[in-house]
Parts: sequence; structure tokens; C-alpha cells
Amino acid sequence: MEIKKIFKNNKKWIDEQLAIDANYFKNLGKGQNPDMLYIGCSDSRVTTKEMMGLDTGDVFVHRNIANMVSSNDLNVMSVIHYAVDTLKVKHIVVCGHYACGGVKAAMEFEDTGALNPWLKNIKNVIKNHQKELNAIENKKEKYNRLVELNVQEQYLNLIKTDVVQKAVKNRGLKIHSWVFDIHTGKLIDLKIKDKTI
Repeated sequence: MEIKKIFKNNKKWIDEQLAIDANYFKNLGKGQNPDMLYIGCSDSRVTTKEMMGLDTGDVFVHRNIANMVSSNDLNVMSVIHYAVDTLKVKHIVVCGHYACGGVKAAMEFEDTGALNPWLKNIKNVIKNHQKELNAIENKKEKYNRLVELNVQEQYLNLIKTDVVQKAVKNRGLKIHSWVFDIHTGKLIDLKIKDKTI
């Protein structure tokens, strides 16, 4: 990748935006009012804008390795709190994806150095669903199922947070659990529901 090309692309993009709307950047500077918080993986292969067909400003995005929602991660907790309490988003999506390197590393018990403590969360998902995963003989199917189970666990972690519970109760915040199939481009709604909220 040539860094100079990025700055040339940036100039081109600015010119294109201004040709469409002379106030584009002035309007961007006024703030944001997204309806959705998207918590996804740090994967580089697709943007939320492309995947969902939404416009700039529609989605507040947080990404980390394997779309984790951990109560001891100040970063994700700060994003959730800001999105729910300040931006007043109407939806939160936890979205994993098939072919996730973080999930694969956890499943294969690879030594990932600094990522080992982070992936411990997924290893706990494996432990909690060991019986179901052991019953799946096909490695790819097992891997895909672990991606889904990880989304389920992160969804459950999300709905346990006070700020989310209050927003669900007081203003009808909706929580969603999705998987992006990187091989087909489809978003899959896992339709996980929890009766505690």
C-alpha cells in the first residue's frame, strides 16, 4: 500500500463530496445522530456501510478482535455507554462473521501472544458449549457454530449492562445478534432473545 495514494484518494473523495453537496463537511461538523450501534470484528474485508447499505452517520461503530463485549474492557463499555446514554441509539447489533481469525485461533488453541488474555473469553465460550461443539464432526461447521455461539455470548454480556437494561426498559432499545457470512455476503439474524430484559 502506498501512503501517498491514500492522501490523493482523500483529496478526490473531498472533491466528489463537495460536488454533490457543498455543505457536506459543514453538516458533518454539526454532530451525529445515528440510530444504531454496531459492535463487530476488526476485520478489514467489508465496511458496515457496504454491508448494510446505509449512509454515513447512520451507524456508530465499535470494532475489536472477535466482536467481544467484555465488562472489563473499558473501551467497549465506554462506547456502549456513550451510544446508549448520549446518542440515544435505537438499536445495538453484535455482529460476528464466519472465517473470523480470532475465533479460529481460540478454537485451535494457538499461542497468540498478547491476544491470549483477550481470546480467553472465546475459550470460555468453547468450554460452556463443549458438548454441542464436540458433537459437530465437520471442522468448518464447528468453526461456524463457534462464531454463532460467540455472538450469542456477547449478546448476553451486552444485555447484562445497566445502561442497556435501563434503555430497553425505559425507551425500547432493541438488541440484535447477527453473523455476516463472508462467503456469500449475507447478514444472518440469529434471533437470540433473552427473557431477562
